Amino acid sequence: MAAEELGADGAYFRVHHFAQQLSSPFPLLAAIGARTSRIEIGTAVIDMRYENPHYMAEDAGAADLIAGGRLQLGISRGSPEQVIDGYRQFGHVPREGEDDGAMARRTAETFLELLAGRGFAEPNPRPMFPNPPGLLRLEPYSPGLRERIWWGAGANATAAWAAQVGMHLMTSTLKFDEGGQPLHVQQAEQIEAFRAAWRDAGHTREPRVSVSRSIFPIVDDRDRLYFGHSRGESDQIGYLDETTRAVFGRTYAAEPDALVEQLAADTAIAAADTLLLTIPNQLGVDYNAHVLESILRHVAPALGWR
Repeated sequence: MAAEELGADGAYFRVHHFAQQLSSPFPLLAAIGARTSRIEIGTAVIDMRYENPHYMAEDAGAADLIAGGRLQLGISRGSPEQVIDGYRQFGHVPREGEDDGAMARRTAETFLELLAGRGFAEPNPRPMFPNPPGLLRLEPYSPGLRERIWWGAGANATAAWAAQVGMHLMTSTLKFDEGGQPLHVQQAEQIEAFRAAWRDAGHTREPRVSVSRSIFPIVDDRDRLYFGHSRGESDQIGYLDETTRAVFGRTYAAEPDALVEQLAADTAIAAADTLLLTIPNQLGVDYNAHVLESILRHVAPALGWR
């Protein structure tokens, strides 16, 4: 609610299982949809290794209808887990010849097909409730939700796949290192590959692209205490597992004038149409609202974001 009152355009939530936080997003999305009227409400991202696509389609349809068609759902293979192969604890096992990433993409494609709203289930001749004619779809059905699904891509190839199946693109504060350049340069190349694949697929609607950044204007002593040590940070290289090398984005923390100059040089932000701000919720609602207000007041206008 604070984000909407401040004039932000949306609120997106991370989903991590086995972590001490709300892991099932749809009750939260529905509650926020009922209490707000304007902002987009989304996820970044739902780990599709854990999901039953049929049950998820029902939950997503209900939450979107409650929100008046404002859901923007980010889905993906997911980020590093809290536990080893946690999706197996949910009863999901890759098929023969699949890895967990392929399983997530297969589940995502099933989810997209269900959101299209076409009937597929043979009706019972003696149902509990009267049925419409023909095959039945999952309910509740929310028109337009299929066109508001995003894929969180860690690599150029999965960004191109997302374009082929008609999902928007989310690119985060980390990416598989596919060239050794800074994060923003690699992400700009990823965005270009996504848009080229979208054109080649022949989709008639316009795609959207988001990038995530950690941005903290330093305007008072609280900001200096929390983020003053982050001045001058640069991207970091690390490993998501034994073989996957990744580039992790820097934290942007500086006085507003310096931030504007630094962010203007970020080529991925320039290439995207949506910027997701990573907010440290453990610092509390009041401080997070202060961070959002500082960005909206001191940074966004100078960069033409508003």
